[in-house]
Amino acid sequence: MKPNYTKIFIVEDDMFFSEMLKYHLSLNPDHEIIAFDTAKDCLSGLYLNPDIICIDFGLPDMKGDVLFKKLKEAQPSVPIIIISGQDDIETAINFLKSGAHDYIVKNEHTKEMLWNSILKVKETISLKKEVEELKEELEKKYSFEKNIIGQSDAIKEVFKKISKAVKTNINVSITGETGTGKEVVAKTIHYNSDRKNKPFVAINMAAIPKELIESEFFGHEKGAFTGALSKSSGKFEQADGGTIFLDEIAELDINLQSKLLRALQEREVTRIGGTQKIKFDARLIIATHKNLAEEVKKETFVRICTIES
Repeated sequence: MKPNYTKIFIVEDDMFFSEMLKYHLSLNPDHEIIAFDTAKDCLSGLYLNPDIICIDFGLPDMKGDVLFKKLKEAQPSVPIIIISGQDDIETAINFLKSGAHDYIVKNEHTKEMLWNSILKVKETISLKKEVEELKEELEKKYSFEKNIIGQSDAIKEVFKKISKAVKTNINVSITGETGTGKEVVAKTIHYNSDRKNKPFVAINMAAIPKELIESEFFGHEKGAFTGALSKSSGKFEQADGGTIFLDEIAELDINLQSKLLRALQEREVTRIGGTQKIKFDARLIIATHKNLAEEVKKETFVRICTIES
C-alpha cells in the first residue's frame, strides 16, 4: 500500500448504494475503502484504524446517533460523515454540534458531495500532520542537549536550571550579554515543557516604540486611537496556554512596568479602548543584559513577583 493512502469506512445496509459509493471513492487510488452493512461490524473493525468513517443514519441494528456516539467515544479524533435519507435541518445541526464533520442527504448528488467532503477532511488531516511534523522538528531543534553546546561547569549549571524550569511552571529570568543566546534558552524551556503545543510569543522591548508597547501587550479595540482601524488582540492573549518571552525587559518604561505587573498578578488584561477583562494563562520568561537587582535599587525597574532565576 502507498504510504499516504486514506482508509475510509462506509457503513451502509443498502448494498447497491454501498457499492456505488465504494466504486466512486475508489476512483482515487490513494483511497482504501472498507464497507460494512451493520453498526456492529463497523465497531468490531475499528482495530483497522480508519482515517474517515461514513455512516448511514438508518442502520437496521443501531440508530445513527447511537453509533455516532460510540464511534466518538472509541476514536474521538476520527472524522465522521453522516449520510442520511432524512432531510431534516434539526437532525443535521445536532450531529454537527456533536462533532460530525458533515451531514449529507441521500439524493442523486450524494456521491459528489461525499467526494468533496472527504477531500476537505484529507486537507485537514494533511495540515494537522504538517503541524505535528513541525512540532517534532521544533522539539528536536530545541533539545537543549543538542542545541546548547558546551562542557564547562557553567554550561552544566545552565543545563540544570533549564531542566528545573522544564519540569515546573515557574516564571524564569534569563541574564546574559547581548548575543549569548537568551532567546534560544527561552525557546528550549518552552519546547521541552508541558506548554510546547501552545504558542511561544516573543516581544523585544528595545525594538518597539514606547507609544506602541501597551497596545502590543494588551491589544486594542477598533477606534481606540488614531490608526486603530480594527480590533487587535495583544501578545498576552495570543500567548494563552503557552509562553510569553519579554526580551530586554529592563528597557521597558517604568510606568508601563507597573501595568505589566498588574496584568501578571491578576492574570487578565483589558484591551485599550475596551472594558472587558480577558483572562490569560501564560508562562512568563524575561531576559536582559542588565543586573535587575541593581535596576530595582536605582528604582528604574519594578520587582516582578514570582520570578525565579
